[in-house]
Amino acid sequence: MQNKITQLFGIQYPIIQGGMVWASGWRLASAVSNAGGLGLLGAGSMYPEVLEEHIIKCKKATDKPFGVNVPMLYPDIEKLMNIIVDQGVKIVFTSAGNPKTWTKFLQDKGITVVHVVSSVKFALKAQEAGVDAIVAEGFEAGGHNGRDETTTMVLIPSVKEKISIPLIAAGGIATGRAMLAAMVLGADGVQVGSRFVASPEASSHELFKKWVVDAKEGDTQLTLKELAPVRLLKNKFFQDIQEAYANGASKKDLQALLGRARAKRGMFEGDMEEGELEIGQVSGLIHNITPAAKIVEELIAEFSQAKAEILDY
Repeated sequence: MQNKITQLFGIQYPIIQGGMVWASGWRLASAVSNAGGLGLLGAGSMYPEVLEEHIIKCKKATDKPFGVNVPMLYPDIEKLMNIIVDQGVKIVFTSAGNPKTWTKFLQDKGITVVHVVSSVKFALKAQEAGVDAIVAEGFEAGGHNGRDETTTMVLIPSVKEKISIPLIAAGGIATGRAMLAAMVLGADGVQVGSRFVASPEASSHELFKKWVVDAKEGDTQLTLKELAPVRLLKNKFFQDIQEAYANGASKKDLQALLGRARAKRGMFEGDMEEGELEIGQVSGLIHNITPAAKIVEELIAEFSQAKAEILDY
């Protein structure tokens, strides 16, 4: 299954595993890469020395391409980038910042750079910055989102209309049918996040995985837009946010309520009451914890079946 994305990354299938905080360690990234997709390490929840350890372990666990996802708001980003270069990582996904800042630096070191955006405006800026490909992420996605609340169904063709570089769709994609739909809309590949959280290889806490599997349609909501819009499962902490809004909370009040390390507390340490539980709307379609390789296999099988059905129309 060769196209622009498989050729760009040197992979078998145009499936990228999202580099999610507290989920995407070396076990998950290497498993996805070994299965023919592109595994990503989630540097956003790693200290520099922890990222280095995960890169070294990932290199030992797979001889296939893998990459690192780097949120550009990361405080020690220079250290991260130097580790990535020193360890010979060949693919970097950047997000939450200006793509011009690091793209040339990385490309000069022979690294392929992909930037994550949530709007046409930022897709054009990323293309202008010289990135090799773009991930356009609809607001169905889990975790931090764009402020425009544009859905994947609208965002992908809108971005495709304006850019000429390869396009990866993200947000709400957990099945082969959704993968096919995204590619029909103009994507060259897909980035899958939430589905891979519900895998044995994800480093997320088992209680969080269970909540993801048990989630129904409507169990997530975008909130905290005054700080940074984030999609959360509706646990006690989410209800506390809603109560704060009802009481006229200011931005400062919301910051105090959020505090520090809420995401780690929930997704990694397993505090399902007080933790921040970031997951996508598509959690309502995830019904079991499945090995990462099997997830890739099922995505491709369903994609092929759906494609054949459409050809029969």
